[in-house]
Amino acid sequence: MIENFSAKLVLFIFLNLILSFACADKKEPIKKSDLEIKMDKIAEEYVKLALNIGKYDKDFIDAYYGPPDWKPADDTIVFNNSVYELLNAKADSLLDEMESLGVYNATESEKLRYRYLYKQLLACKTKIFMLNGVTLSFEEEAEALYDCEVPELNEEFFMNTITELEKLLPGKGNITERLQKFKERFRIPEEKLNAVFEAAINECRERTLRNIQLPPNESFTVEYVKNKPWGAYNWYKGNFYSVIQVNTDLPIYIDRAIDLAAHEGYPGHHVYNSLLEWNLYRKNEWVEFSVYVLFSPQSLIAEGTANYGIDVAFPGNERIKFEKEVLFPLAGLSTREAELYYKVLALLKNLSYAGNEAARNFIDGKWSEQQTVEWLIKYNLRSKESAIKFLDFIKQYRTYVINYNVGQDIIKNYIERNGGTENNPKKRWELFKLLLSTPQTPGGLK
Repeated sequence: MIENFSAKLVLFIFLNLILSFACADKKEPIKKSDLEIKMDKIAEEYVKLALNIGKYDKDFIDAYYGPPDWKPADDTIVFNNSVYELLNAKADSLLDEMESLGVYNATESEKLRYRYLYKQLLACKTKIFMLNGVTLSFEEEAEALYDCEVPELNEEFFMNTITELEKLLPGKGNITERLQKFKERFRIPEEKLNAVFEAAINECRERTLRNIQLPPNESFTVEYVKNKPWGAYNWYKGNFYSVIQVNTDLPIYIDRAIDLAAHEGYPGHHVYNSLLEWNLYRKNEWVEFSVYVLFSPQSLIAEGTANYGIDVAFPGNERIKFEKEVLFPLAGLSTREAELYYKVLALLKNLSYAGNEAARNFIDGKWSEQQTVEWLIKYNLRSKESAIKFLDFIKQYRTYVINYNVGQDIIKNYIERNGGTENNPKKRWELFKLLLSTPQTPGGLK
């Protein structure tokens, strides 16, 4: 049976109101050990619930390195009403247990843990609805899964940036064609891709190690793959080890070397997952951090820090300087038009939200596949091949696309609002490390 999601949104708002009071200080202190025991029990059940949901959506569990016997049996049961009722009842039971913890005193760390676990459970409940056939709007899904609101931008916003690009890249043909032709001058030859990427990784790691202590023996390997809907992916395996896959279906330009090395590796996903495992799962024994639920608020934090981490590692002009002095020569590229290239890239960042609008209208059923591709070509300035690939991503991951830009903006605003500005790199790294090592939710950072 498909439930009325409007009623569930009311429940969602109500539960979030409870959340704001649940860990408030009380007059009569109760032993912290009691709270720890109850939270640990709920956390274990959350992990098992998430793993069970993952049986019915292959993308739901991004990583798991907890007790092997917690994994459910690999049977062939299809998602049906009985499965729905069982999973939904479990989610409700755990949320009820979370609400009952409002009688406890809690430290700041425990409050963060509570909020994190609560929002992750709400995402699990939402996913259960969706598996049962509930159709959510773009806005509903983004809020329920990722704990955030997505600003809606019109064509005028994007046209202002496109007008500036027209001035930088004059010539024949439309701006999308001229941009693609211009970018081809900065394409990394496939035979040089590995050398360029390794140099970028080494630099990103060195800069990260100056500011963050990493777990012993952490490492990752890089694989080059094809026929994927994404550009790159970090598959975290536990024990501080990742496999990073880079998709070579589409051209990879010189700026993507640092983007991918930092985003997927240092100080991005590899560091984030390693620090969570090291600090929260192993040291604190918080078992909820043995699983990474992809469609959850954790992903907005993960993608946001991974994107913002590029600026943290390379403040000001340091990235441009390194790329021109090291990566351009390794790729066999001329630096003659490098300054123009970086000006173009800076403007293109303003168009990232055009991808959100494409997802919004496609998910809400307002645009066909063709209309979505045409929008991406016109306002995201993608090639047709790239636009089709991005649509494939939307089809598979839906509102997940917001985590990259909305997530980055939330992380950026939080860090800079608290003193982590470009002229205070020490504070910026300090706050960045805090976000990588503690339970955080998007709503808690606003």
